Amino acid sequence: MSTNNFVCPICGNTDIYSIGYLNGKPYCRRCISFRGEEVEHKPSCPKKAPIHLEYGLSTEQKELSEKLVENYKKGIDSLVYAVCGSGKTEIVLSLISLVVSCGGNVGFVIPRRDVVIEIQERLQSIFKENLVIGVYGSHSEEKEGDIICLTSHQLYRYKNYFDLLIIDEIDAFPFKGNDVLESMFKSSLRGHFIKMSATPSNEDIDYFKKEGRDILKLFKRYHGDYLPVPIVKKRNNFFAFFELFRLLKKYKKQNKPVFIFCPTIKLAEKIYDITKLFFSSVKCVHSKKEDRAQTISSFKKGEFKFLITTSVLERGVTVKDLQVIVMYSDHQLYDEYVLIQIAGRVGRKIGATKGDVIFICEEENQQITNCINKIKTANESLR
Repeated sequence: MSTNNFVCPICGNTDIYSIGYLNGKPYCRRCISFRGEEVEHKPSCPKKAPIHLEYGLSTEQKELSEKLVENYKKGIDSLVYAVCGSGKTEIVLSLISLVVSCGGNVGFVIPRRDVVIEIQERLQSIFKENLVIGVYGSHSEEKEGDIICLTSHQLYRYKNYFDLLIIDEIDAFPFKGNDVLESMFKSSLRGHFIKMSATPSNEDIDYFKKEGRDILKLFKRYHGDYLPVPIVKKRNNFFAFFELFRLLKKYKKQNKPVFIFCPTIKLAEKIYDITKLFFSSVKCVHSKKEDRAQTISSFKKGEFKFLITTSVLERGVTVKDLQVIVMYSDHQLYDEYVLIQIAGRVGRKIGATKGDVIFICEEENQQITNCINKIKTANESLR
């Protein structure tokens, strides 16, 4: 086969500079790591998929939920542009139930493994009579279920498979800007999709407008309260740590859990080493911590109060009465979208809809300003 005619069956690559040869046969270098057992599509039996929720949807959530069902029936793909804590997952429940009840295959994609685990547990508690599985990294023995929660890296297993494919956090690493993962997303579709984000890029919005697809917006949290507006504390060197310890001392007295975000693993470990000298109830998690799932679970149970973290917890994690401190918030790794996501960790629970988001930095840069302005604009839409 000529390189000029080769199309990668996994990611659709045709770039001749990304194609190699092995034993005279072409192969794709771009997705060579995506190899493993694939799942063959076969018709599923229609089955009931009742929804078990301990609370009702807001008026706005119901409207968007009904619109998504209507769009799916009409063959229209949708972008859900909804602020952090607005209840994006609740919005898609009715459509998931419909597709499963019609014998369709449903996939729920999230770029990061930690959040896949959480959404699988959450959906299983909602669809109690159905099988909800998680497919990610080293956890891929079970590949077929009524609802499949998976990382974007596992999509290669499901070519032409999903009748409904939902992907949340389309602006997050590693999905954002990754042509291979985007191609795998498209090739796993046999039906229609929903993309969701609290911070979609202008390119994402323009694409949906250009293609004639639907953009559904929800700038109201399900409990109706405002998004927390970050407070900027300009501190440098020693004074940044002094401010951190002052805040932690206050939250300790109030018995409130706190995320302390750091832009890099090195800085997270540095702050942890210093903080644990003054506070016993503190731990640290990042992508290189093998026990981070257990640490996060222990934090949610209240076994300790302060958790120093990198961006692994900027999305998808909900903790009641959480307070957030962002160290080095003017760091180049923190753009406005990341900062908005981090701020969105606060005030997500009914009965605890308020809380502090503190940005500690040397200077309030443009990304911080943009973050604060966008949150204020979203809040203005609720007035």
